[in-house]
Amino acid sequence: MKYDFFTMLDRKGKDATAIDGVGKKGWGFNPEPPKEGFDFIPMWVADMNFPVCPSITDALISRVQHPIFGYFIPREEYFDSIIRWQEPFGFSDLTREQIGYENGVHGFVSAAVQTFTRPGDKILLHEPVYVGYYSDVEGLGRQSVFSTLKKDEAGVYRMDFEDMDRKIRENHIHMVIFCSPHNPAGRVWEREELEQAMEIFERNECLVVSDEIWADLVLGDKPHIPLLQVNDWAKSHVMAAYAPSKTFNLAGLIGSYHIIYDSYLRDRLRSFSESTHYNSMNVLSMHALIGAYSQTGREWVGELLQVLRGNCSYACAYIDQHFPGVSVTMPEATYMLFLDCTEYCRQSGRTIDQVIKAGWDCGVGWQDGRKFNGPCHIRMNLALPERYVKEAFARLSKYVFV
Repeated sequence: MKYDFFTMLDRKGKDATAIDGVGKKGWGFNPEPPKEGFDFIPMWVADMNFPVCPSITDALISRVQHPIFGYFIPREEYFDSIIRWQEPFGFSDLTREQIGYENGVHGFVSAAVQTFTRPGDKILLHEPVYVGYYSDVEGLGRQSVFSTLKKDEAGVYRMDFEDMDRKIRENHIHMVIFCSPHNPAGRVWEREELEQAMEIFERNECLVVSDEIWADLVLGDKPHIPLLQVNDWAKSHVMAAYAPSKTFNLAGLIGSYHIIYDSYLRDRLRSFSESTHYNSMNVLSMHALIGAYSQTGREWVGELLQVLRGNCSYACAYIDQHFPGVSVTMPEATYMLFLDCTEYCRQSGRTIDQVIKAGWDCGVGWQDGRKFNGPCHIRMNLALPERYVKEAFARLSKYVFV
C-alpha cells in the first residue's frame, strides 16, 4: 500500500482518550488497566490508530508556519472542498448556502434539539443507540423513546416500522434522531428501508436530524444513500450532519458541518447558533478538512477501506469459529463490531461484567455494550493495524472465551 496502515504509533502522553483514559472514570465505562505482563490494545474509543492522511498534516503544517491565528474568514476553498467531496453521494446541486459549520456532530444535534423542541418533548431514536445521543436528549431535558432494531434470519439489524409508527403516534413525537450508517449496528440502510421510514416521518409530521458521520466508511457494495436524497419531502424536513472526523481521524480538531436544503430550517438553526456563540469555526480544523477532502484524501480512504474490510472480515470469521455462543454480523459500514454475548453467557454461566473484565485483564480494551442499549453486548473498534487485531483475538481465545 502507498499509505501507512501498519504502524501502531505510541499515543501515550499524547492526549489520547483511548490510551490515557484507561483506568479513569471520565466516561463512566473506561477499561481498567491490564494485568501485569499484558500491553494494552485500544479497541474501545471510536477513533483510529493509523497515522492520518499526509495531505492533512501538509495542510496543517503549511498554515501553522504562518504564526498568526487571529480572527479569520472561512475560505471559499473550504466550501468548494465539501461540495466536491459530496458530489458522488448525489449532492450534484449543493451550494455554499446549504452548508454550515458545526462544532462537532453533537453540537449540531444538540442545537437542533434546542431549536425545534421544548423541554419535556419526546424524541424517537433507534436502539442499540449511539451513547452520545443521551447528552443531546436527556441532558437537555427532553425524553428518548426507543424503537428497537430487530435482527432478521441472517442476523442483520432491521427497523421495526410498525413499532416506529406506533411509538411516534402514542408519544406525540415530532423529532427523530436518525443514524445513517448506523452506529453501533453497522447498517447501511437500503433505499426501500429509507423510503418506508420517511413515509412514517412524513405521516406524523416529524423533523429528522440525520447523523451521517460514517457515510464515507462503507465496507461493502451497498452504497450509502443520504436521507436528504430519498424524496422531495426529505429535502424540506431533514437536517443532516457530516464530518471528516471519523473518516480521517480528526475528532480532536472538532469540526463538522450540516447540509440543510430548507431555508426556514437553516435560518432557525443558524439563529440559535449565533445567539449562543457556541459555533465558531477553528482555523486549523478548516485547513484539515481542505487537506482531507482532496484527491490524496480519496486515495487514502480507498486504502483505508481495504484495511477495515480485512480486519472486520477476519474478526467476524474468528468469532464464528472460536467463540461459541457469541454472535456478530459483518458491519456494512463503520469499523465497529457489536458482539451479542447473550447465548455465551447463558451457556457458560458467566455474567457480561465478568466477560468484559476478563478482556480488560488481558489488555483487550473493548467497550461495555450496555451503554448502547445492548443488554449483553460488547462494542469493539477494529481500526488498528492487522497484527494487533489478530493479537487481540488470540488473547480473547486464550484468556476469555475458554
